[in-house]
Amino acid sequence: MIRKYKRTDIDTLVDIWYKGSLQSHSFIQPNYWRSQLSEMKEKYIPMSETYVKTHQSRVIGFISMLDNYLAALFVDVSFQNNGAGRELLHFIQDQREVIELKVYKDNSSALRFYQNNGFVIKEELIDEHTDMPEFLMEWNKN
Repeated sequence: MIRKYKRTDIDTLVDIWYKGSLQSHSFIQPNYWRSQLSEMKEKYIPMSETYVKTHQSRVIGFISMLDNYLAALFVDVSFQNNGAGRELLHFIQDQREVIELKVYKDNSSALRFYQNNGFVIKEELIDEHTDMPEFLMEWNKN
């Protein structure tokens, strides 16, 4: 089931985000992700339009949007590769005409996931926080 996030979900979402970030971004120092924990909890998730995917009432993933920008899509590492991420993404795609996101160039599994779900690379950039190359990607309903 997918539902709007509740404030009581926040610690679970931050934990999923943190563990997922460490796993999928091994090319970035773990200290960077640790330094972002409080901002994720107090600023980024609360200011976003966020939905959670549950399995047997347990939150196993989430997607966060800022208007048409996909700010976060994370699935609990123990539930990955079972369709939860695709389900969350399709849930949002049904609500939007256009979606943009940024993905690190070295995050090949996420890059492949987004390309397999209709996103195309629009531009290569450098992330201002990590100095790592990233792609700006876009999906259009048409």
